[in-house]
Amino acid sequence: MAVSGFEGFEKRLELHFFGDDPLNNLIDNEMGLRLLDFESLQEVLDAVQCTVVSAVGNQYFDAYVLSESSLFVYPTKIIIKTCGTTQLLKSIRPLVDYAHDLNLTLCACRYTRGSFIFPKSQPFPHTSFKEEVFYLEENLPINLCYRKASVMPSKLASHSWHVFTASDAQATTRQLVSGDVNATFTLEICMTELDRVIARKFFRRPDDGKNGDTAGKEMTELTGIGGINPNPNSIICDFAFDPCGYSMNGVDGDRYSTIHVTPEDGFSYASFECLGSVYDDHDEVAQILKRVVQVFKPATMSVSTTCTSHEVWTRVVHAIEPLGLKCRSCVMDEFPAAGSVVFQTFTATRRK
Repeated sequence: MAVSGFEGFEKRLELHFFGDDPLNNLIDNEMGLRLLDFESLQEVLDAVQCTVVSAVGNQYFDAYVLSESSLFVYPTKIIIKTCGTTQLLKSIRPLVDYAHDLNLTLCACRYTRGSFIFPKSQPFPHTSFKEEVFYLEENLPINLCYRKASVMPSKLASHSWHVFTASDAQATTRQLVSGDVNATFTLEICMTELDRVIARKFFRRPDDGKNGDTAGKEMTELTGIGGINPNPNSIICDFAFDPCGYSMNGVDGDRYSTIHVTPEDGFSYASFECLGSVYDDHDEVAQILKRVVQVFKPATMSVSTTCTSHEVWTRVVHAIEPLGLKCRSCVMDEFPAAGSVVFQTFTATRRK
């Protein structure tokens, strides 16, 4: 294990807002948060200490590849995921202020992350989960009165899942009115100790004369990442960093997917995240999981499933174990308005 290096494990923040009608997510202007101009978004990202390197959008949302991971902007939802030594939680106050200018009010927050490989390198307020929770408690509006923080353990000392949620009194009612309840799930996959041959594909040749977009497209094709999403019509916005590293955002209707890779030997890491629906073909989740494992061949991985339905996480083991990874632990916890979070860890079967 390297003494220090680039921190691959991301911090992830999801914020939900509502408009003038407190019982309805619908807003007067359907663009909502997408009306935030680029300068405003960059001010938020300046506080986090990252920048936009590529972007794509459709009729439903905008997806930004960042210098450290990704940003997704929906009319009433924002997801920011950042790696390295970024200060993600410092985005909360400016985002709440900008949303207020658009007559939008924060109604729910979810913060998640794995266990940092280099925790001592993290700046305030990410020096510990206790510090993060304290910062969240201090900076979230008081209307988010239902709050819960939890560290979900595993049998692997290097993998635990940190979750903080907060919601207002009407969050569940609003979900019922808008039809969101029981409909969607989020998969967050963290993989370490990637296959070395595969990891090398995420290094660029010195002086290759290509920009990040062109080199990113080549990596997408070379590694098989382009085949993970079963929908051939999905849009892929990819970027390759110099000298190494890779990010991509997938845009498929109103759903996103995202991949980030830190390939350096000794602290190699890759993540995959997607938004899905419980109404999807049951085999689709299994196929996505299988393709992710086959692309990266990690020795260790964790899968966090956030959903109000119990159907999704039960498919994870059946999809992954035939590929040579053994489920080592599985824990579940319930969070107000967010539903259940199930955290499963896997290691290659050659390990005991």
